[in-house]
Formats: sequence, C-alpha cells, structure tokens
Amino acid sequence: MAAMPYGKAPEDGGATILCVEDEDDLRADLAEELAEAGYRVLEARDAIEAFDRLATARPDLILCDINLPDRNGYEILRVLRDQHPEMADVPFVFLTALGDPREVVEGKLSGADDYLVKPVDFDIMLATIDARLRQVARIKARAARDLDQLRAALAGLQRDARRDALPAVSQALDYVALGIILLDRQANVVFANRAARTLSSEADGLFMGTALGSARAAETQDLKEAIRRAPSSAEDGEAHVACLRFTRPSGRRDLLLLVCPLSRPMGDGDPNDPVAIVLVSDPERRPHVPADVLASLFGLTPTEADIALRLAEGNRLSDIAAQLNVSQTTIAYHMRNLFQKTETNRQADLVALVLAGPMAMALG
Repeated sequence: MAAMPYGKAPEDGGATILCVEDEDDLRADLAEELAEAGYRVLEARDAIEAFDRLATARPDLILCDINLPDRNGYEILRVLRDQHPEMADVPFVFLTALGDPREVVEGKLSGADDYLVKPVDFDIMLATIDARLRQVARIKARAARDLDQLRAALAGLQRDARRDALPAVSQALDYVALGIILLDRQANVVFANRAARTLSSEADGLFMGTALGSARAAETQDLKEAIRRAPSSAEDGEAHVACLRFTRPSGRRDLLLLVCPLSRPMGDGDPNDPVAIVLVSDPERRPHVPADVLASLFGLTPTEADIALRLAEGNRLSDIAAQLNVSQTTIAYHMRNLFQKTETNRQADLVALVLAGPMAMALG
C-alpha cells in the first residue's frame, strides 16, 4: 500500500477520481489505492459506463485505460473535450501498457494531460494525480484573483456613479471600444460610455433611452430577466454572467451583450442604484484588444488569444476551425486550455472575461 500523503481537496472534502479500466482486478486495486489516499472513486469498466458516470457526476480527474472493449481511451477523450466543454478543466490521465511515443503524441493532440505506464507504480500514480490537481487549484486561485480585481474595479465604477462623480471615470471608459452600460433593477440606464451611445444612435438592434432594450420584445424581456437575477446572484456569490444577443433589423450580425452583476449592493437599497453592468460587443467591428495584451493578461499562447478574440467577435467554433484551417478537435484542444487558464467552464463566461479583462485594466 502507498505510504505517501496524498489526497483530500477539493476543498478538503476529497477529490473525486473516475477510474475507467476493463481489467476488474486492476480497477479494484486502483480504486483501493485511491480510496486509501483519501479520494472518492467512481469506477467504470468501459466507455458506456464511463459516460453514464459523467452524466450524473463531475469528477476532479479521470484515469482512463487506452485499450477498452467498446471504444478506446482516445475516443472517450475526444467526446469529452468536444461535447463537454464544462469539464475542460478536468485533468485526463491515460493508463497504457505500451510506451510507444506515437501513443503519447496522439494522446497529447487529443488533449491528454499525462500518462501512466502499466504495471502501475502506485506512488507515481498518486504523485501524478496530486500534481495535476494542484495545477488546477493554482489556475483557479489565479483566476479568482483576476476576478476579484475586476469586481473591485466594477465596484469603484458603481461607487463613482452613485456619487455623481463620473467625469474622470467616464473619460477613461470612453476610450474603451466596448459599449459599457450600468443598469438599475428596472433596466434603466444609470451610465453609458461613448461606444454604447454610438451603438444606440445607430438604432440598429440596441435602443437606449431611459431604459435599455432591443427591437424584439422577447430579447428585451431576456435582458430584464438577467437584470432581475443580478442582485441575488451577487449576494449569493454566484456572479452569474448572462450572454444575450440583440437582433439587428439591418441584417448585420447580432450584437453580443454580457450582463454581469456588480460585486455587492452599495448604498441604502435605492431602486435607482445600479445592480449590473452590460458589455456590448459589435461583431462587425473586431474588439480593439491587442492579442499580445490579451495573452499577457490571461497567460495565453498566440493561438489561444486569437481563438478567444474570434469568439468575442461572435464566431462559432466550427467557423473558427474553418477560418484557421484546422480540425474542430484542434479547436477543442485550445478551448480546453482557454477554459483552464481563464477558469471558466462556458463560452459565455470566457467571452465575458475576454471583453471585461481589458476594461479592468483601463479602470485599474
């Protein structure tokens, strides 16, 4: 039995490991070692059972044999990365009886995080799992700090808005290419920067008088629902980000709106207090965010930064694959890295950070 101190987290309740292995005796041994180290273990003997487990649980790491009776490990990994982007931050470790470099290359291209060679050395297995889980924890901690800085910046903007002391802040925000709008609980406009006012003046999908709305009643209602949820979302610490699209009567590409709750209510609960910030992006105009700035902000590679910017333009993943002349599997691999580095699990949240990150820099 392994004697080294591994296990626990997250967060000290014990990480959950999905172990996919068709050899019953080996799977039992792996599960026993993992349980003894303090991990919770889910077992599956093939791909069908693995996907059944994933339908009802979200493991913190997946340990998977390459050679399975129904589908091989590569196929399981590809399905996971392509169809379950919400699990992009879950490390995937292969078990293999062979040390063939071609297997390593194929696995890495599919998005594998590590390899363990059979017969499995349990101390090495536990050390590998521990290292991967710690890496995810570091990424999450860094992302939490980035989000705290963004929320602090938004709180400062909220405070200045309530004090009617916007001149300095509004001047800075007028240099941001995104439309930035503060709304109260009734979706009334408390503040709008120059980009937002310009989009509204075009009367093409975004209408901003006393209140903010769309040319379509259903889209305006979606906005109001997102605003209604904002105060409770902030108080619960959920920081729910709603991604909306406003149709443009001219036929131009839809406007992309991201509705983010302000960090916490301020003041005495006046109904005119701003509760949410709306970021408006025009896909017809590439976001004026230098790729190197975006890469530096989130620790992205040039390709990852390019993909993130294309997402912020409103492109779909299939469109981006065609534009870059790569496979959708390759795009899925980069998306997994983007989700990990930005600590997001959905495209809407990723785009929100891509758009809001440069704004936070301008406010800082």
